[in-house]
Amino acid sequence: MNDSPGRAVPGPSPSDGERPGAPDGRDGTEGTEGGTPPPAGGPKWSAEQPPPGEWSSPGAPQAQKAPQQQPQPGAGWGSYGGPQGTPGAQGRYGYPGGPGQWGKPPAAKPGVIPLRPLDLGEILDGAVATMRAHWRSVLPITLVVATVIQVISVLVQRYTYADLAVVSDPGSQESLEDVLDALGGSMVAVLANAFVQLLGTIVATAMLTMIFSRAVLGHGSSIGEAWRDARPQLPRLLGLTLLTALGGVVIILVMLLPGILLGSVGIAIAGGLAALPLLIWLALKFSLASPALMLEKSNVITSLRRSSRLVQGSWWRIFGITALTGLITAFVAAIIVWPLTAVGFAIGIADGGMESLKNGTAATGWAPLILSAVGAVIAQTITMPIQSGVTVLLYVDQRIRREALDLELARAAGLENYGPDAAAPPTGG
Repeated sequence: MNDSPGRAVPGPSPSDGERPGAPDGRDGTEGTEGGTPPPAGGPKWSAEQPPPGEWSSPGAPQAQKAPQQQPQPGAGWGSYGGPQGTPGAQGRYGYPGGPGQWGKPPAAKPGVIPLRPLDLGEILDGAVATMRAHWRSVLPITLVVATVIQVISVLVQRYTYADLAVVSDPGSQESLEDVLDALGGSMVAVLANAFVQLLGTIVATAMLTMIFSRAVLGHGSSIGEAWRDARPQLPRLLGLTLLTALGGVVIILVMLLPGILLGSVGIAIAGGLAALPLLIWLALKFSLASPALMLEKSNVITSLRRSSRLVQGSWWRIFGITALTGLITAFVAAIIVWPLTAVGFAIGIADGGMESLKNGTAATGWAPLILSAVGAVIAQTITMPIQSGVTVLLYVDQRIRREALDLELARAAGLENYGPDAAAPPTGG
């Protein structure tokens, strides 16, 4: 099954004297013996010609049209309906380089993306366009979540890492019990911090998914509306996140187990390296489970199955888009965080002297921690919507390609006469 976008464009219209379909090859009427021209004022087009706006490959035989199968009505917007769409969407879009194909046709664009299979640029542009058009809803969500996460992170680093640095001081007379107590307290604080970050990321992802789903239709969404739409699915999204994380941990342990049992560091390292590509493959295979769960109102297992079906046959394409998005967001975050972190580290050295480098307190002072947290808040506020938006638009793109979701989106957006049998391809702003 070909996932590449593209449609066959209409060829040049035949001249009046060269209408196909007539036996004498001159006009569009039934020719007489000897090629007698038709009566003046007679019809010019054969009844076998496609209707206006029918896009087909030039020279292909005109088959009788089958009744169009409509996708099942959805459960409301922005849920995108249930998973039962109309199959065979690829047949409407053809493939690049096919007969008579001259690029992408005009498509309706009620929101941030055109309603047809998307390319890399359109997916990234749709994510950024949503941030620009709906920044009053998008940026406050990510700003609040990022601020809460970084405040807790600063407190954890300030009061746990500093204690570890003191306990591990070679000149101190701390007992082994004190060291273990400090390590235990630090682990609890770190795990609590990680759990808070997980909850904040889940809430932000859920609300952003709802905002992006409505932006596809050109509809705005307030923070309150996004919260009301996302709240019923938050427990399931938490369960999905924990299940995938647990699955990753189990895979790593299984791959490391032979080396641990045999007491061989080399085998353990080989097992860990073998686990890496498996984890990447599974992560991409289930990467669309989150938007499937949120927009289709499904459960955890169903969303995993939906993601697996949607990704099947397009794994490398989704991997490339996801990896490029990760590189872009990492670069944006780095140019924001690193300068502030360097300034904070320099201030920490200036306050504590070279001794702070030895005992590790140069990085755990208030100045370096606060400046680093400010940079992280700014970076997460910008990059989190881009990552969430790309995931949602990849989900929409795969459903357009496989299930003709664009027809349902067009109806939900209020577009009339949209589809392959419409009189003309609609255009929108």
